[in-house]
Amino acid sequence: MAAYVLRLRAALLFGALRGDRAHVIRMSIGIAMLVAATVVTCWGLLSLRTAPIEVVLAVTVLGGSAVTLGFALAPLVVGATDPLDPRRFTAFGLPSGRLATILALAGLVSVPIMVLTALAVCLVLVWSAHGVAWPIGVIGAILAILTCALLARVCMALTSLFLRDRRSRELSGVFALAILVVVVPVGVFFASLEWRGTVPTQLSEAVAALSLTPLGAAIAFPARIGQGASSAWGSVVISLATVVVLAAAWGWLVQRVLTTTERPVSVRERGGLGWFAVAPGTPGGGVAARSLIYWFRDRRYLVNIIVVPITAALAMVPLLVVGVPMSIVALVPVPIAALFFGWLPHNDLAYDSTAIWMHVASGVKGVSDRVGRLVPILLIAVPVLAVAIPLAVLVHGRWAMLPAMVGVCAALFLSGLGLSSISSVVSPYAVARPGDSPFQQPQRAGSASALAQGLVLVGAIVLSAPAFWWAWLALTVDVDAAITALWVGAGIGLGALVIGVVIGSVAFRRSGARLMEFAEST
Repeated sequence: MAAYVLRLRAALLFGALRGDRAHVIRMSIGIAMLVAATVVTCWGLLSLRTAPIEVVLAVTVLGGSAVTLGFALAPLVVGATDPLDPRRFTAFGLPSGRLATILALAGLVSVPIMVLTALAVCLVLVWSAHGVAWPIGVIGAILAILTCALLARVCMALTSLFLRDRRSRELSGVFALAILVVVVPVGVFFASLEWRGTVPTQLSEAVAALSLTPLGAAIAFPARIGQGASSAWGSVVISLATVVVLAAAWGWLVQRVLTTTERPVSVRERGGLGWFAVAPGTPGGGVAARSLIYWFRDRRYLVNIIVVPITAALAMVPLLVVGVPMSIVALVPVPIAALFFGWLPHNDLAYDSTAIWMHVASGVKGVSDRVGRLVPILLIAVPVLAVAIPLAVLVHGRWAMLPAMVGVCAALFLSGLGLSSISSVVSPYAVARPGDSPFQQPQRAGSASALAQGLVLVGAIVLSAPAFWWAWLALTVDVDAAITALWVGAGIGLGALVIGVVIGSVAFRRSGARLMEFAEST
């Protein structure tokens, strides 16, 4: 049976080269590009044979950790159908343990694993050139390959269990944003390092941490042994434990999918639901899905989103004109953007117009409404701030200020969301109706609009004052205060957000009639 599955797997690989002429040409070009990239990467790895062991460790651990993470994330982002899905072999009646072993072996016959094997061979040669016994290098390479292969199997099984009926371009977009949040700040950090012939201290600390994680342990321990580091055996234990845990998880998942009846999914039922197909089937999930559709399609929301970075950038102009150093000015726009991102939902209910009746009539709980409406701005603001904060600190030139910037932005953004959760229920004011120009604002009686806007902005700044104070101390007196600014800012922001959501939820539950009256009269 194992030989049959392996032959089937090989046939599937060669079958990718069959088809019409255009398909064959595309596949041939893709294979040629992959072979070229593999050759270049192998050449780069082999050039490390004459590099210092510290440089070899940094490059291999960071690169290996990224590759391992890629094997885990690829099934989630791509969402391709798994040809080795255990459900496809149900008719053979094999025991789950035996089937799991066969499929795990068949998973080693794939193009990514072949490329990884070629790179692993080069790593063994590099380690041998630095005095590491070749059996140790081979063991490390085998553990790294098994980790990646089993991780891909496990993640594909999890995807088929939990995400198959919710796969959509919206969900893939969420995963892509999550990757962006991680990759860009890390790339900016690496670009800012000064090598000067040696591995920077910050990078050495990151490599040491990754060496003791499942992502980098298998790659790290041969080089650690070559260094004579005491932590090498910790990496050995972690890498072995990782393979054992992944193998056990794979066996359990195979048994689970073989004994779980999959709910049939109708294309007609799910087609075109967009964010509603991604969000959980709860009142809060429904509110979040509807809000996401509005935020990404309604030009009134889009204009508000576009204005935020423009406003933040314009704040730099007067400071530069009066002669403030660029290293200081670079720290200004991002907190302003965080403040306005938190401020944007302060009148969110008014943008619903008469559609608010759906929430009131269906008896949606206040907390579901409040939390659901915050999802769009979180999906927009978090990636933007995650990219902008490292860039600002890079221009500033002192990476020790990064925690302080994160603390200040977290305090401003989360405090603004908490106050906005109250303001949009307690003090909504008239806005442009759906379909109208976002620049065509209605006449407003009284000062309710100015008061609501001002209170949210000023309130967020006042609540964030302790984080500002510790960040200022980190900038001017003691850089160690940056860590205090981080924890103070995060604590204040989270506290304000939770309290704001609770108060807004109570107000929403008690204000249904008033909100309907407001919607009908504006």
